[in-house]
Amino acid sequence: MPNIEEELKKGLKLLKLEWQEDLAQFQKKFLNTSLTEKKKEGITWHPIQLKKSKIGMGERLLVEVERLDNKYPSSFSSGKTVSFFSTQEGYHSSENRVNGVVNQVKKDTMVVTLQADELPEWMENNRLGVDLLFDEASYREMEFALKKVITSDNKRLEEIRDCLLGEAKPQFFEKTKLAIPNLNDSQNQACELIANAKDVAVVHGPPGTGKTTTLIEAIQDAVIGNQSILVCAPSNAAVDLLVEKLTDRGIETTRLGHPARVEEKILNQTLDAKTAFHDSYRDLKKLRKETNQCLNLAKQYKRNFGPEERAQRKLMFAEVSRLREASKSLEQYIQFDVFQRTQVFATTLVGASSYHLKGMTFDVVFIDEAAQGLEAATWIPILKAKKVVFAGDHFQLPPTIKSFQAGKEGLAKTLFEKVILRNPQAAQLLDLQYRMPEVIMGFSNEWFYKGKLRAAENTKTHEFLNESAMEWIDTAGSGYSDQVEAESLSTFNPEEARFACEHLNNLIKSIGVSKFKEESWTIGLIAPYGAQVRLIRSIIFDSYDFPNLKALSEQITIDTVDGFQGQERDLMLISLTRSNDKGEIGFLSEVRRMNVALTRAKRKLVLIGDSSTLAVHPFFDSLLGYVEEKGGYRSVWEFLG
Repeated sequence: MPNIEEELKKGLKLLKLEWQEDLAQFQKKFLNTSLTEKKKEGITWHPIQLKKSKIGMGERLLVEVERLDNKYPSSFSSGKTVSFFSTQEGYHSSENRVNGVVNQVKKDTMVVTLQADELPEWMENNRLGVDLLFDEASYREMEFALKKVITSDNKRLEEIRDCLLGEAKPQFFEKTKLAIPNLNDSQNQACELIANAKDVAVVHGPPGTGKTTTLIEAIQDAVIGNQSILVCAPSNAAVDLLVEKLTDRGIETTRLGHPARVEEKILNQTLDAKTAFHDSYRDLKKLRKETNQCLNLAKQYKRNFGPEERAQRKLMFAEVSRLREASKSLEQYIQFDVFQRTQVFATTLVGASSYHLKGMTFDVVFIDEAAQGLEAATWIPILKAKKVVFAGDHFQLPPTIKSFQAGKEGLAKTLFEKVILRNPQAAQLLDLQYRMPEVIMGFSNEWFYKGKLRAAENTKTHEFLNESAMEWIDTAGSGYSDQVEAESLSTFNPEEARFACEHLNNLIKSIGVSKFKEESWTIGLIAPYGAQVRLIRSIIFDSYDFPNLKALSEQITIDTVDGFQGQERDLMLISLTRSNDKGEIGFLSEVRRMNVALTRAKRKLVLIGDSSTLAVHPFFDSLLGYVEEKGGYRSVWEFLG
């Protein structure tokens, strides 16, 4: 194993490669590019309509916009920085732009916190657009964290670093065993491991094994032990889920950064909201109002005034300074008071660099979905940790890497992966899954988890009457061929998309539309490519050919694999899309992504795909063999005619 300092320095070099590649890709999409091209690249929405604006928590201006031209992909997501502009005559200059941070994106609507006190009047015209900005700040924070880990003068950070990277053995206390009533044996063992760990503990949670439930119990146990706690995850949505569950437990949680879900439950835990609800907030508002009044009065004095006015103006500005100082002190007091009452702080990995947390250290830092975070980002919260707890699954979605070279040279390997491989004694596998029947679980269990998973007793009732739990409908020889969408260069397969919708419509009919409504059963449709997702959405929602799907539109979600991470649906259909003479399957060969797709279904999983194209890859060849062995193989010809 290489020296860990060399390993970290290599990581820094690869991070810079990724940074350069990400920036180059962004500039290629953005610079000297027409509005139409930017829309095709998914980095601009235009035209958009301002649906509403309101003052949110902490006196921040929130706007909700809707895009009117939705035939292109979209790269917008929560936490990203954006810039609004107008194509109206006379408003093209850079001062007629206003920036903001995305709170939430839902299909074609987006909620943004504006970095402005009031709404510019040009935002109310009908020539409005919004650009995605490049996120340089996150890379700077990652670079800073890695450099700090390499040259650390902090003894505890050095000890944790050496443990995580396998240069020192993690230490454990011998404590009494935990037996939390609503947890199974492996979940209790994971909580025990966390409580007993001095340096690091890892919870390996395959799909449906209750990883989040286990983590919440472990956090609650640490809260009862009066430990200071920071909870992090790579994405805003994953952080919000933890905040929601901690709040339900009555744990006083403060959410730093931008929540992805604009729900009252989440918003009320933000620092802005807690500041606004504080007893002293009215006084703070009053001070701010007085400051503005004084400032306006001081500005009324012209340049050519006499000594008396000059003295008066000086006094006014002195009063402004005094009031500002008083506001700052009161704001600091309110934040201090909020922090004193906070039991758990929650933020994204990069958000852990927030100036609000400056100088703070935590007894335990919990990192959820740790197998999805870049190593450099994962070090950011660890800089503040006395002990680290990772939770995740390195056999599910990996982090997104833009640079092929950086990924190949090791950037794709996460800190979670390194820790679990180098410190197996610090890891606990959750081995009982509650989501899917054994037949759906079986293939992933053998391929990824060495057969160690068991299906819980409750999964035996997870079925549709007279329906097999897992099927592969083979489209080989049907003439369904994949194509490339000219605008986005994404792959789609029109005949397969149409068949998928027809099959789903008929399947729902055979099970019963009323039964789906009564039981509130959910339906998911996964396609690995954005173009196929868009095509299926338009077939289902823009036509009247599939009445059963229309009737259940509220219960149907159509998305890529990434959109379903951490979620489940009662009925799941996967359109595998690829079908060609060359046997090209593109990024379907990323089997961890397929593991996510295969493990979302609670009652029934249907795969639609061309075996002659897909089975050239050993993963799909084995999967096909497994489905045949379980009696779930069917040919598309059974349904055509």
